[in-house]
Amino acid sequence: MIIGDFNQHFFSKYWKILDETYRQDEEKAVAFLLKHLTLTDEQCVHIEDKARQTIVAVRKLKLKSLSLENFLKTYALNSEEGLALMCLAEALLRIPDTATQTALIHDKVGGASWAKNIGRSDSFVVNLASSGLAVMDKLLRWPITRKVSEPMIRKSVAHAMKVLGNQFVLGETIEGALARAKTYAAAGYCFSYDMLGEAALTKEDATRYFLAYTKAIQALDASSSISVKLSALHPRYEVGKRGRVLEELVPRVLELAKLAKAKHVGLTIDAEESERLILSLEVFAAVYKNTELDGWEGLGLAVQSYQKRSPHVIDLIAELAQTTGRKIPVRLVKGAYWDAEIKRTQEFGLKNYAVYTRKAYTDISYLICAQKMFEASDFIYPQFASHNAYTLAAVEELAKGRPYELQRLHGMGDALFEHLLTKPSAPPCRIYAPVGVYQDLLAYLIRRLLENGASTSFVNQLLDPTISIEHLIENPITVANSVQTVAHPQIPHPKDILQPQRQNSLGIDFSDYSELARINAKNNVSAKPVSPNPADIDTAEGAFAAWSQTSVVARNQILHRLADLLESHAVELMQILAEEGGKTINDAMSEFREAVDFCRYYGNLAEQMMQSSTTLPGPTGELNQLSLHARGIFVCISPWNFPLAIFLGQVVAALATGNVVLAKHASQTPRIASRVVELAYEAGIPGAALQLLFVEGAYVSQYILSDPRIAGIAFTGSTSTARQINQALANKPGPIVPLIAETGGLNAMIVDSSALFEQVVRDVIASAFQSAGQRCSALRLLFIQEDVADGLLRMLAGAMAELRIGNPEDITTDVGPVIDKQAQALLELYCEEIAPKAKLIYRCPLPDDLIGDFVAPQAWEIEHSNLLDREVFGPILHVVRYKSTELMSVIEQINAKGYGLTMGVHSRIDAVIQMVRRHARVGNLYINRNIIGAVVGVQPFGGEGLSGTGPKAGGPHYLTRFVVERTFTQNTTATGGNTALLMLGE
Repeated sequence: MIIGDFNQHFFSKYWKILDETYRQDEEKAVAFLLKHLTLTDEQCVHIEDKARQTIVAVRKLKLKSLSLENFLKTYALNSEEGLALMCLAEALLRIPDTATQTALIHDKVGGASWAKNIGRSDSFVVNLASSGLAVMDKLLRWPITRKVSEPMIRKSVAHAMKVLGNQFVLGETIEGALARAKTYAAAGYCFSYDMLGEAALTKEDATRYFLAYTKAIQALDASSSISVKLSALHPRYEVGKRGRVLEELVPRVLELAKLAKAKHVGLTIDAEESERLILSLEVFAAVYKNTELDGWEGLGLAVQSYQKRSPHVIDLIAELAQTTGRKIPVRLVKGAYWDAEIKRTQEFGLKNYAVYTRKAYTDISYLICAQKMFEASDFIYPQFASHNAYTLAAVEELAKGRPYELQRLHGMGDALFEHLLTKPSAPPCRIYAPVGVYQDLLAYLIRRLLENGASTSFVNQLLDPTISIEHLIENPITVANSVQTVAHPQIPHPKDILQPQRQNSLGIDFSDYSELARINAKNNVSAKPVSPNPADIDTAEGAFAAWSQTSVVARNQILHRLADLLESHAVELMQILAEEGGKTINDAMSEFREAVDFCRYYGNLAEQMMQSSTTLPGPTGELNQLSLHARGIFVCISPWNFPLAIFLGQVVAALATGNVVLAKHASQTPRIASRVVELAYEAGIPGAALQLLFVEGAYVSQYILSDPRIAGIAFTGSTSTARQINQALANKPGPIVPLIAETGGLNAMIVDSSALFEQVVRDVIASAFQSAGQRCSALRLLFIQEDVADGLLRMLAGAMAELRIGNPEDITTDVGPVIDKQAQALLELYCEEIAPKAKLIYRCPLPDDLIGDFVAPQAWEIEHSNLLDREVFGPILHVVRYKSTELMSVIEQINAKGYGLTMGVHSRIDAVIQMVRRHARVGNLYINRNIIGAVVGVQPFGGEGLSGTGPKAGGPHYLTRFVVERTFTQNTTATGGNTALLMLGE
C-alpha cells in the first residue's frame, strides 16, 4: 500500500510520547494525571476558598435579562421545549422559503408545553418569550386562526432566533463587531475574533474564509487577536491528504501570520478534532519556524485538555519555542467536540478513546497543562479559557504572580467574569467573539449550547440554587479517587459497545501515524491464488452429519477464532482487496470489519437460537418443544463488489446453523475468497464442510443448482441473475428450497430546504461515489427542494472537484477504478446516452497517468425521475428538483421504481421524516446521514420488491431461513400418570 511518509516531524523527540498517549488506556492515562498534578493540601484549601467566595458573590448578582444562564434555567436542553428551540435556532434562519419555515415552526412550536414555563424565570424577557410561544402554539392549533397568524408567527420566531443569536455573535461583520466591542472594552476586555463558518468543502469556501480572515486582520488593532480554523482554509484538511495540506495550507497560514505580524495582531490556531492534532502541530511548526516571523510573539494555538496527549503537547510547544526564543501564546481549553470524539471512536472500532470519559479527568488534565505552562512561562504565554470557578481559582493559585490571561466565550459566563474583573489582582481577560451572519452562527451556537447546557456543565450549575456550592468546588482529584471504575460505566470501551450481542470489530485509525507506518511496512504482502480441491457435492453430503452434529457452541467458538484471525491479517486482506477489487484503503478496512462482525454476530445468534429447544405451552402431562436444525448443503453465491464481507457473511450464516457450504466467489475476485477459506480452515472449519467452487456461473446453474441434494441458496447480485436462479430452483427435482436473495437498488435521497448544506454534500459524496458507486446501497437519485437546489449543487460540484481519483492503494485516493473493462464500457455508454437528455452538474477530470478501468464520478440533473429506469452501477448521480408541495409525489415516484433497498432524508422537520417513514417502501431508511455502510446487528441490511427476498443480512431474523423447525411432543403421563399434578400442595 502507498501510505506516504508520516515520520518526518519538527518534533521528533515527542513523536513516541504523542503516539503512545494518543489512544492510551484510560487507567494508565489517569494514573499519569494523578501522579503529576503537584498541588499541595494547602493550595487545594486556598483554591476551594477562592472558588467558594466567587460562587457566593456571583449568585448574588442579577443576571442579564437574556443570558445563557437564564435561558438554560427555563429550557433545559434535554427537555422537549429546549430541544425544539435548539432545532429552531439551528435551522430556521437559513431556510429561504416560507413554506418550509412554516412547516418547521409548526413542527417545533406546535405541540410543545410552552405555557408551563411562563413565570419560571427571573428574566422578564424569557418569561415574555414563553408567553409568546404559548400563544403561537394555540394559534397554530386552531385551523381558523392558523393561516391568518402564520406570517406574523414566522416573523416573530425569526426575530426571536436573531435575538438569541445576538447573545453569542458580536457582529455580522468585522466592522459591526468592532463597534460593539467598544462597550466591552470599557469594562476591561480585549478580544479574539472568530470568523464564523464550518470546515470548507470547496476551494471557493476556503478562499472565502481566507479573505474573511484577511479583512478582519486588516481591521483589528494591536490589542486584538484573531482565531483561525485550519479546516476552514483547506477543503481536504485531513491526515490522508497530509502532503497536499502541508504544501498548500502552510503558505496560506504563513500569509495570514505575516499580515498579523505587520498589524501587531495576535493569531491563534484553533483546536479541532483529535485526529487532526498532529497535522495541526505540523502546520503550526512549519509556519512558526519561518524566519519571516522573527521578532513576533503573536502566533499561538489552542490546546484541548480533554485529550490524553494534552500535557505532552504543552511540553512539545515549550521545546518548539526554545528553538527560536520566541514565546508562543497557548490558549488552554477543555474541548468542544467531546461527544463527537466518543461517537467516532465507537463507530470506527478504534482501540481506545483519545479523550477522557469522565469530566473530572479533563479538569485534572487542564490543571496539569496549566502547571506546565507556568513552568515554561519563559517560552509560553498562558491563556486560560474556562467558565469554571474552581478551575479559574486553581489557575490563580498555580500562577504564583506570573502573568497570564483569561478568556471566555462571548455571551457566556457574564456574571462570573463581571465578578472576577472587579478584583484588584484580576488578570487581563479576552472575549472569544464570533463574527458572521446568523446562518453561519447556527452550528457554532448549537455546539456551545450543548457544551454549556449539559447537566454537568459549570455554566449550567453555577446559578442553580439546588446545587450546593460544596459540590461545585469539589476537588477533581477527590472525585477521580472516589469512583468505583476508572472509565465511566455508561461509556463502554469501543470494543464492548455492542455487547451482549457481540464484540465490536477492531478498526484501523488512519489518523494514527504509527498505524499508517505499520500498514506501509507491509506493502509487499500479497496473497497468491490458492486452488483447493474441486468442490464435490458427495463430499459435502458426507460432511453434513458430522458438522451439523457439532455443538452450536463449538461452531460459534470456531467462528470467533476466524474473526480473530481476520483481525490479525487485516493489512494483508486490505492489500488483496485493493489489488484485486480496486478498493480504496478506507473501503477495504470497512469491508474487513464487516466480515469480522458477521463471524461474531452469526455465531452468537446461532448459539442463542439453537443451543436449546423452546418449550411451548400445552395441557398438563404433555411436553411440547420446538427446535431448530440445519437444512443440509447450501450454495452461497457472492458478488465482486464485496468479495470479502458478503462472501463470508453468507458462508458463516450457513455454517453457524450447521449447514455445509459450496461457496461460489465472483470470477473477478478469486484471491480474496481463497485466502479467507484458508483462514477458515485454520480456524477449525472442516475442508469438506466449506468448499470453494472454482467454476463458471453457467456450471453452477446447470449442474449444482439442479442437484436434488441442494438445500438452499444464498445469493447477492443482480435482480436478473436472482430471477434465473429462482427459475432453476423451481425446475429442480427434490424438495422446494429457500432462495435468500439480496439484489440491486435504485436508491434515492430527499433533501428539503431545512437541511444543512455541508452535511448534505458530505453525505451525498460518500453515498454516490465511495467505492466508485459500486455498492447496491449507493445513491443513484437525489431529490432536492428547488428553493435550495442552486446553492446546494454549486457546493456539491465544488466538493466533487476535490475528489482524488487514482490508485486505490494510495491513502490519498478517494475514488478507485470500477471492477473491469466491461463495467467501464457499459457505464461510459450510459453516459453517452444520457448526455442529450440531462444537464451535467459536474464530472471529475481523470488524471492522465491513470492505470486501470476508471469512470469519472459525475452528477447529472434530469427533468424527471422517469429518465432513470434501471440501476446504473457506478459513480453516476442523478439529480431532480422538486417543489415543497410535491413531497408525496416524490415518495410515490421512488416507490414506483419497484426497488426497495436504501433511502435517505435530509430534513430538520419531524413531520417530513415521519411522512417518508410511513409511505416509503424501503428496507433501510437513513435520516440526516449517508445511506451506505450498514453495520451488522445495528442496521440489518436488505430490501424488498426488486431489491431482494429478505430476511435482512446482519439482522436477528436472517438465520431463520437457513434452518428447519421441528416440534417434539411427549405424553409424560404414559408411564404412570401425571405425578407432578397429583403431588401439588394446597
